[in-house]
Amino acid sequence: MSPDIQDEIKASIAVKEATLKDEHLLSQLSDLIDACLSSLQQGGKIIFCGNGGSFADAQHLSAEFTSRFLFDRAPLPSLALGTNNSAISAIGNDYGYEFVFSRELQSIATEKDVFVGISTSGNSPNVIAAVEVAKQMNVKTYVLTGQTGGKLKALCNCLCIPSPDTARIQECHILLGHILCGQVEKRYFKG
Repeated sequence: MSPDIQDEIKASIAVKEATLKDEHLLSQLSDLIDACLSSLQQGGKIIFCGNGGSFADAQHLSAEFTSRFLFDRAPLPSLALGTNNSAISAIGNDYGYEFVFSRELQSIATEKDVFVGISTSGNSPNVIAAVEVAKQMNVKTYVLTGQTGGKLKALCNCLCIPSPDTARIQECHILLGHILCGQVEKRYFKG
């Protein structure tokens, strides 16, 4: 096996080990799980957003709620912002790309919901705008970010992966996302 391949795997494991040791991060993940469970129990929904790979992660995690994750069960209400191409092009054209998530969020969110943004840098203008709208609407708000948390760290609950490397951050985002989905599903349906 190529040493480069082994080095990539070792780097991924190292960030996961650092994540495992980060008590603050794990406490925030536990809070996010509790918030999502409470939201669903009150008739709310889980709303995700992100750009690029984080957009794919937002769709992936939302699908785990609306389809199934670990076992067959009823669907749970969740969606990823930005999946309506007509809305994206209309909002981008009429207001600017910075508002593609916040305008959609404003139209569908309620105080019962949980909003989860995903931004490896923590500096995505459209995720920041969505966080600001969520806060104005009293929607519980969390963001998955990288090591520094970027500008988002000052705005909401940021789950900061202890790495500056985009690939390692995204790998841990999906790990935390899978833990979130699994724990919510288990606790919602099996108590």
